[in-house]
Amino acid sequence: MSLLAVHPEARIIRVQLRQNLALKDLGAAQWQELEPRLEIVDYPKGELLEHQGDRAMEQYFILDGILKRVVSNAEGHEMILRFAAESDIDTSYAAWRLKTPIPYSIRALTRVRAAKLSMQEWIAFMERHPAVKSAFEFQVMKLMSEVMAHVITLHLLDAPGRVRRFLRKNAQLSERLPKKELASYLNLSPETLSRLKKRGKISVP
Repeated sequence: MSLLAVHPEARIIRVQLRQNLALKDLGAAQWQELEPRLEIVDYPKGELLEHQGDRAMEQYFILDGILKRVVSNAEGHEMILRFAAESDIDTSYAAWRLKTPIPYSIRALTRVRAAKLSMQEWIAFMERHPAVKSAFEFQVMKLMSEVMAHVITLHLLDAPGRVRRFLRKNAQLSERLPKKELASYLNLSPETLSRLKKRGKISVP
């Protein structure tokens, strides 16, 4: 872990950050204010970034790799709510605003590099820049809407329909996901996913 300002790959990372959905419209003065607060962290595959039930929360801007957001029940059964890759974010912003524990975990599905800062610092920064806050909250609402649409899809579509919808909306990401993770996200067994592919009902990379 190191601050962006002293990171050996700072020049490349700055380019990546300027492509992030939540940061791409920042002005020069805003970048100058935000960058000294950003830490760059490399997470190994499987690393837990946020734990369901935590109250200490951070804001993540993904530079490389894929994160997954999962929710678990008391028996340890997991449901994957979303995947997020380069130029995307993951966040516990809603929980922070509601003053509740984070209701899901965030885990590295692959090796991940992310820029992060504490939620307290991120919110303080946005309070000083209302346009940034408005754009970020739009992204959070869009993210939450996508999660809700996914949950509804699990109830309304059959197995081939779920797969086709995911491939239509996440064509590039689908090529990078382990089939086991994709099957879990779609509430299918890996065997069912493989069987659907063999029967020609779906086309999975």
